[in-house]
Amino acid sequence: MDRNLALELARVTEAAALACARWVGKGDKMAADEAATNAMRRTLGAMQISGTVVIGEGEMDEAPMLYIGEKVGSGDSPEVDIAVDPLEGTSICAKGMNGAIATIALAPRGGFLHAPDMYMEKIAVGPSAKGAIDINASPTENVKRVAEAKGCRPEDLTVVLLDRPRHDKIVHEIRKAGARIHLITDGDVAPAIAAAVDGSGVDMLMGIGGAPEGVLAAAALKCMDGDMQGRLVFMTNEERDRSKKMGIDDFDRVYNAGDMAQGDVFFAATGVTNGDLLKGVRYFAGGAETHTIVMRSKSRTVRFIESQHYFDSKPGF
Repeated sequence: MDRNLALELARVTEAAALACARWVGKGDKMAADEAATNAMRRTLGAMQISGTVVIGEGEMDEAPMLYIGEKVGSGDSPEVDIAVDPLEGTSICAKGMNGAIATIALAPRGGFLHAPDMYMEKIAVGPSAKGAIDINASPTENVKRVAEAKGCRPEDLTVVLLDRPRHDKIVHEIRKAGARIHLITDGDVAPAIAAAVDGSGVDMLMGIGGAPEGVLAAAALKCMDGDMQGRLVFMTNEERDRSKKMGIDDFDRVYNAGDMAQGDVFFAATGVTNGDLLKGVRYFAGGAETHTIVMRSKSRTVRFIESQHYFDSKPGF
């Protein structure tokens, strides 16, 4: 695929971030998500691709835009599958908290795991700890293995988890193992990627979060030569039935990053609010600055892009 697709995706996430950043701290997560989704869909429509959304805002009857199965782009080659989260962290955006991003990934047709909107158990690290993690091992064992791989003590590690009651036992065990913990309220894609960025302050992501977000994180970690394992968590028989319809028949399978994102993968994310990975949208007179990460698995090129946008040239922002 054309390497210029990477920069095209950066434009897509920048547009989404600029659109929803106007809603930061205003307490309306639905309006923020709608603004990001509309901007992302509009920008995708201008890309020279024949795209199908496989990770999106929901089923066709549940989401008016960027639903699973929606066709985007000009209709020209290449044929690609697209995973999107126009605003990951809708609640934290609405509250003006840290960590909201706009994100997208692209792969050849059939390249993404078609993960239903349900839970996934995850563990993710960067290249320096690749091969050290095991989702079937205890949190204590994983902390020990990652510390050994990184050449440090468990006390030097920072593990990110969603702040949920379901993680209380894991949190207790990680603390007992000596590692530090950073609890987040929402949005676990950015911390998973941050684990692969030197100097981010994040060493590992653990816990149960959304399965679609797991696929997006896997796409990024594949580009960065990081490591991730995920296993779907079924809460109802309906979720099992939906998974079967999406081609999943082994309910106990442990997926790695390469299983969830195959082929020549592209990934981009733009900060909406400040976080460990990216700076949020920053306004100045007549415009705004954005901070974006964009990458490709084939070349393992990772770029951080700081852009200035002038609103007199971009009506609507």
